[in-house]
Amino acid sequence: MAKLRIELIKSIIGRKPNHIATLKSLGLKKINDVAEHTATPEIKGKLAQVSYLIKVEEVQ
Repeated sequence: MAKLRIELIKSIIGRKPNHIATLKSLGLKKINDVAEHTATPEIKGKLAQVSYLIKVEEVQ
């Protein structure tokens, strides 16, 4: 499966509690934090929920 590089580009201050929990479950706490995950359906669902806060790139 493909690896995804996920970067938090906007602050989590003032966001919905479930969106904050989703970001923390992805390993993102501060702006410019980066995490790498494999592209599973569970991860893709989490990314869709908080897509307005993150930048996603596919890593080779």
